Amino acid sequence: MTINKSALESRLSILPKSPGIYLFFNKKNEIIYIGKSNSLKDRISSYFRSTKNFSSKTIELTLKIRDFEYITTDTNQEAILLESSLIKKHKPKYNIRLKDDKNYPYIKVDLNDPFPKIYISRKASDKNSTYFGPFASAVSVRKTLNLLNKLFPYRTCTKKITGTDSRPCLEFHLKRCIAPCTGYANQKEYKTVIDEASLFLAGNTQKVMDELKNSMKNASENMKYEKAALIRDRIKAIENIYEKQQVMGVNFKNTDVLNIAKDNNEAWIEVFFIRNGNLLGRENFMMLETSEETTETIIYKYIEQFYSQASHIPKEIIVPEELKQKFELEIWLNKISNEKYKVKIIKPTIGKKLKILNLVKRNAQEGYNQFKAKQRTKVSEERRTLSELQEELNLISPPIRIECFDISHIQGTNTVGSMVVYQNGKPLKSHYRKFKIKSHDKNDDFASMYEIIKRRCSYLVEKSEKSSFSEKPNLIIIDGGKGQLSKSYHALLQLGLSDIPIISLAKKEEEIFIPFQENPLIIDKNSKSLFLLQRIRDESHRFAISYHRSMRNNNSNKSILDSIDGIGTKKRQLLIKHFGSVSNIRQASHTEISLLKGFSKKLAKKVKDKI
Repeated sequence: MTINKSALESRLSILPKSPGIYLFFNKKNEIIYIGKSNSLKDRISSYFRSTKNFSSKTIELTLKIRDFEYITTDTNQEAILLESSLIKKHKPKYNIRLKDDKNYPYIKVDLNDPFPKIYISRKASDKNSTYFGPFASAVSVRKTLNLLNKLFPYRTCTKKITGTDSRPCLEFHLKRCIAPCTGYANQKEYKTVIDEASLFLAGNTQKVMDELKNSMKNASENMKYEKAALIRDRIKAIENIYEKQQVMGVNFKNTDVLNIAKDNNEAWIEVFFIRNGNLLGRENFMMLETSEETTETIIYKYIEQFYSQASHIPKEIIVPEELKQKFELEIWLNKISNEKYKVKIIKPTIGKKLKILNLVKRNAQEGYNQFKAKQRTKVSEERRTLSELQEELNLISPPIRIECFDISHIQGTNTVGSMVVYQNGKPLKSHYRKFKIKSHDKNDDFASMYEIIKRRCSYLVEKSEKSSFSEKPNLIIIDGGKGQLSKSYHALLQLGLSDIPIISLAKKEEEIFIPFQENPLIIDKNSKSLFLLQRIRDESHRFAISYHRSMRNNNSNKSILDSIDGIGTKKRQLLIKHFGSVSNIRQASHTEISLLKGFSKKLAKKVKDKI
């Protein structure tokens, strides 16, 4: 290691023995690992001693550590939550983590409205609402909501409910809403539907059935036979689902059962959610960076990361391995749970619980096999598409790295450029870049394209410190026609990079222009290689427009005072506070302005001249 040893020893000697989390940084000051410990001093120091018993992954980590930071907490339970949130935010290279580009979705019952709605939510932060989840994907949530709306006719619209609408929408006629908008159902009747849906989501099917049977009986006794028939149909539908949900006669009530399938650098976690003896649902999650980790460590980290954001903690969590830190995890789970019962983590050895654990294991392996098969098929298709594109464009090698550029502006104002990168046929968003055009004539698309190509590709000539810009593209795509292509190719020639293949793609006829070829290349409109080019071009266009809009919005929020040399934030605020508006400043005299604190006569004149 290249850390100054005397400085390191000094820092290690004063570390606290309290619980907390620690962060390791590499030479680029990037967070590469986040951990937690009951004793920060003991844990952090261990990384800088002998690496004799370390795994190869940990040895690699220690060689890259250039600095560290830590945060103390009052308890180890607080450290678990903090570690989980920071891992999710920073995604350090050497941490085991759930594959999670964004927050996992929940089902939200929005109780802020007198006529509550049920929908997908990415956050579970509203204390006045009820949440169920998280789910592995939005697809899982939509499937659940689709089934739920068939069983419980709650509204899916966003209109304000007054009860005075002249007629209901199609959802009412499809028996998927009881139409509170028209007054066909009052607030109490609608709330009953929401309560029943919530009970069903919580797995309390029997209670829902009992309430529906009472409602059907009351409707029948009051000679509301059509309503009774509708409730009867809902009861039959729920009974049908109830039968499908029953799991091997299991009689435990509130349990999550999880098992894993592991391979190379990832692990597939399969989870069965059992409530009242019924399989309420099943989900699967991917854990990354697991190559040298034990099943025990993977399960431990999954429990930490998943349940730190779960809306419900079950009474039992059944796992395939005995966890050394089980007691610590149980304390933490009980602390974050709002339930009265105590949460237990169980590794069964006999009986029904072992049987269902093995069932989940088989499902985990089958699910992972299917996932890998789909991945192989997708990779194979991507390779075929790139090979096809290589042949169509007569390239020396398949275009593994493709960069596409676009310009966006309105009549020369807020002119910006975009660069998107596709690696192996997939977007590499961490390598996307934005450009503010510096050319004098910003209404000249050709000059703007020349500028951004030259600015980007100059990094290839300079061969500066390794970064995303130091990677040479196998193909450059220009969004535009012959003019943009000509200027861009000229930039490559000036830099001595004429060996980089470059094309332009014109939107109107989807014509492909190539340097030194008079006629455009026309690719079959059903070709996958053309679809790939279009997808990349459209992404570049989207990225450029979004950047242009943000620039335009920022500029529109600026005051004319911001453009005056010598007027900073404080002086601008002072002017507005004293005069009330720019219009009033225009009507004020030089003398009035110069009387303000910090304003000379010269600056006052400058303000008057400018506005």
